[in-house]
Amino acid sequence: VKLSDVASVGIESGPPQIRRDDVQRRVVIQTNVEGRDMGGLVTEIDQRIRDEIDLPAGYSIVYGGQFENQQRAQQRLMIVVPLSLGLIFLLLYFAFNSVGQALLIMLNVPLALIGGIAALFFSGQYLSVPGSIGFIALFGVAVLNGVVMVNAINQRVEGWTGPVDKAIFSGALSRLRPVLMTASIAALGLIPMLLASGVGSEVQRPLATVVVGGLFSSTLLTLFVLPVLYTRFSKGKIEMDTGHGI
Repeated sequence: VKLSDVASVGIESGPPQIRRDDVQRRVVIQTNVEGRDMGGLVTEIDQRIRDEIDLPAGYSIVYGGQFENQQRAQQRLMIVVPLSLGLIFLLLYFAFNSVGQALLIMLNVPLALIGGIAALFFSGQYLSVPGSIGFIALFGVAVLNGVVMVNAINQRVEGWTGPVDKAIFSGALSRLRPVLMTASIAALGLIPMLLASGVGSEVQRPLATVVVGGLFSSTLLTLFVLPVLYTRFSKGKIEMDTGHGI
C-alpha cells in the first residue's frame, strides 16, 4: 500500500508542538507585564477579546501563570487579613481591658494603610501579593508602636498628682525615642530591598515600599495624633480615676 493512497504528504505551517489538557488541545501565549498592574491588564485583555473575537464552539480562554497565583493568593488574603485584624483587636482588648483604647491603637492601621498606598502610587508601583504581605507586616509594627505609646501614657497617668495633660505629654515624650528607633531600624533594614533592581526585585520592592511608606505615616500618628486622641476620648475616665481635671 502506497502512502499516497492513504495520506497527503506536504509541508505546511503548523504548531511546533501539540499540547493537551484533559484530552483538549492547548495553545499557550505568554507575556511579561511592565508599567502597569497585572490584574488591570488581564481585565482589559479579557474585555477586548469579548468585544472583538467570537470564539468558535469548543474554544475557551484561561488566564494562568503568575496571574492565577496572584488571584489565589488574594482570595486567601481576603480571609487572613480580616481574621488577623480581629485577633489583634481581641488581644488589645484583653491587654488593656478597654474597647476605647483598643480602638485607639487600631487607628494606626488605617493611617499605615494610607502611607503604604501613597508610597506605591508615588513610586509608580501597583498593589501585588508581595505588597499585600508587606501590609500585614506593617500592621504589626504600627500596632506595636501604638501599644508602646498607650501603655506608657497609662502608666504615667496612674497615680499622677498633677494636671493629667502633663501626665499624657510626659508619657508620650518618654516613648518618643523607642518609637522612632523601632520605625527607623525597620525602614533602614528595608532600604536594600527598596533600591533593588536585579533578579527578584519585582517581589522585594513592593514589599519594602509598602512597609517604609506605611511606617512613616503611622509613626506620625503614634507620636502626635495618638496622645491628642487619648486626651480627647479618655478625658472623662481619667478625671474619675485620678480625681484631677485636665
